[in-house]
Amino acid sequence: QAKAGGSDKLKEIKEELYRYYDLVKASGVVEFERSISTFQNWQKQIMNSFAFDLHNGYVEGINNQTKVIKRNAFGFKRFDRFRLKVLLHHQYKNLRVRIN
Repeated sequence: QAKAGGSDKLKEIKEELYRYYDLVKASGVVEFERSISTFQNWQKQIMNSFAFDLHNGYVEGINNQTKVIKRNAFGFKRFDRFRLKVLLHHQYKNLRVRIN
């Protein structure tokens, strides 16, 4: 909705974010107050996520698949073989395999 609304909608979202900060500070819950500092540190990135239609879902998917391969490949003694297994799974065509 913010992307369709333009800069006016972004200003409204930013105001809501500041209202949220105030509500959390007024609650007096220490854990919530610490979360506010995280929000404030990442505020630019949070606002950009509303303004631009960019995401890293594709890369996160590749990372997740690689972690699954890593779990299933328990016992690989040589990193180069593990690396080749990951690259093969992700179907990279330009693999250079050296046999010593």
